[in-house]
Amino acid sequence: MARRGVGTLLLLWLSLLLPIRPGGEWGLSRTLHCASVDVGSPVVPLGSAITASCTIRSELCHGLEQGKVQITWMLDNKPMAGSQHRGPGGTEVSNLTLPQFNQTQAKLWCWVEWNRIKQRVGTADIRAGYPPAKPFNLSCSLNLTDYSLTCQWEQGADSHLPTNTTLKCARHPCRCRRSRAPVVTCCTPQGRDSHCTVPRQLLHLYGQMEIWVSATNALGTAESQHLLLDPMDVALLDPPALRSIQSVPFQTDCISLAWEVARSVAHMELECELRYQDPEDPAWTLVGGIAGQAGTTQCCGFLFGTRYRFQMRCRRSSARGYWSEWSPGRNYTTHERAPAGKLDAWWSARPAGAGRRLEVQLRWKAPRQREANGRVLGYRVTLSPRRRGRDTPAVCNTTHTHCNFSAPPGTRRVYLSAYNAAGESAATEVALLERKGQPLAGLRAVPKDEHSLWVRWEVPPAPPAAYVLEWQRVPPEPGCCSACWQMERNGTITGALIQDSIEPFQRYNISVYPLYKDAVGVPAHTAAYSKQKAPSFAPKLHLKSISKSDAELCWDPVPVEMQNGFITSYTIFWANSTAEVASAAVSPSRSSFVIRELKPSTLYKVHIMASTAAGGTNGTSLTLVTMVLDDAEIQFLFLTLGLVFVLLILLLICFQKNGRSVPRGSPGLP
Repeated sequence: MARRGVGTLLLLWLSLLLPIRPGGEWGLSRTLHCASVDVGSPVVPLGSAITASCTIRSELCHGLEQGKVQITWMLDNKPMAGSQHRGPGGTEVSNLTLPQFNQTQAKLWCWVEWNRIKQRVGTADIRAGYPPAKPFNLSCSLNLTDYSLTCQWEQGADSHLPTNTTLKCARHPCRCRRSRAPVVTCCTPQGRDSHCTVPRQLLHLYGQMEIWVSATNALGTAESQHLLLDPMDVALLDPPALRSIQSVPFQTDCISLAWEVARSVAHMELECELRYQDPEDPAWTLVGGIAGQAGTTQCCGFLFGTRYRFQMRCRRSSARGYWSEWSPGRNYTTHERAPAGKLDAWWSARPAGAGRRLEVQLRWKAPRQREANGRVLGYRVTLSPRRRGRDTPAVCNTTHTHCNFSAPPGTRRVYLSAYNAAGESAATEVALLERKGQPLAGLRAVPKDEHSLWVRWEVPPAPPAAYVLEWQRVPPEPGCCSACWQMERNGTITGALIQDSIEPFQRYNISVYPLYKDAVGVPAHTAAYSKQKAPSFAPKLHLKSISKSDAELCWDPVPVEMQNGFITSYTIFWANSTAEVASAAVSPSRSSFVIRELKPSTLYKVHIMASTAAGGTNGTSLTLVTMVLDDAEIQFLFLTLGLVFVLLILLLICFQKNGRSVPRGSPGLP
């Protein structure tokens, strides 16, 4: 009996060393076949209840025939409490109920305790998750090279369970058939891919097919929306090739295009689209409804002298398939025409010279592409309009958009025109009008962003025909326009946006001129920043004068290019050796300040801070020492000392005179 007990203990000890076997049971339960673990379902919905039972057959577990057997549970490494009772045939049974299983995967272990030794005797794998989500966004395309159909889709939410995904397909029955064609698995994606390719032998070209995605796991099956399609309708067509582009007829805004369709689609009825783009507009213009087999088409409405980029694509005429890729781009420049329209011009003039000739500075805006009709080669300014058959002498012939010239006294009009390789525009009459009247009221400028300003004003009593806005950086910077300007031809507006050459932290002087029919109004002026920050540096303080209680300081204003904004104030700070700090704010228009009520014979440190609306910058510190006495006290002291000195001199003189008045050798008294 003792030998048998020793053998049983040896078996139990050896069972502790046995590894987990692929079957899921540990050494004793698998080796001695005395325990079994049963689970209601090894795969359950996440969050649902789980029931399990562990049955021990003591007669099959040598050494457990006698004594009480204690059964315990472990979920992974966490102890769980079960209910144990004696079952039929002398078995010991423990039941376990988990009301809510919130793990996606776990191992449930059954343990037996005998003679204070615990042993795992059985296990079960439990998985939890959700039924598969419905796949969506299913689409397919046919490759005309090998006539294979590639389908792709998007997976739904993760089910946390092994899921088998397949692409199903079936021929769509015709009306004469009542039974549905058999469903076959067309293809299976690799791994976790969400696409696969159906070979040619499973396809029914030029016929309707029903295609869908099926996802299956232990908790159910989900299907995507079913596609009903003819594989040829979703063929990926090769793009056409643009062969030639030309203007026809000449001097119109129409062009003719010719193309060839790809050989792989030459047998198909095709519908094509043309798109084109010009450099000034990033958007494409689309022309549809073009028959692919026609090979040529005409389009109108193009700008003259403009370089366009053209592309073309096609699809089957059934209009249910995919468009081909856009063809490689082809560039074409339309023929030029003489410039059209009026030029926006602005001027300033002053009398000069003995003959009182007029010195004129004329500026204008280059025409937009729509009016330029090609590449502008230059501009001409004349003092009289051009007449047919007679050239008018030009005072300016330039490629720039400004011109300075001298005009005879009494000149009231000049004429400006632009020309290109195809001809010259009609002349724009520029009237050199007198400047008079009241300036605009309420002129102000506010930032829109770092590179633009809104300029606003009040409508004058007599509405003008237009406005001219001028702005100039302060101080002017080489490379920027000395005075940028723009014309607003709507006389009823009360504001305009300026954007040309606007930079943050720079001051701009802005002027607005109202233009009337017979005069130019007197300008109104303002200044503005598109964005402000603290000044680049603060002024350096200088000591102008000092006494025992006052100190007068002065400084040079911050240069405009270093202000980075409007200076709102200067602040003077001073502190003595005992860290008593005081300050005073000074108007930005001042350049000096007197600190009062200082202590005599005391050392002070003083600095200045220059501030804008966006922040302040401190200057270097200035050290000063107040005097013991002020000027009046020093003068009084010197005056007192002088008087004392004079009195001492006088007393000394008196004593000397008194000493000389006594005769030498006088007889003494009896």
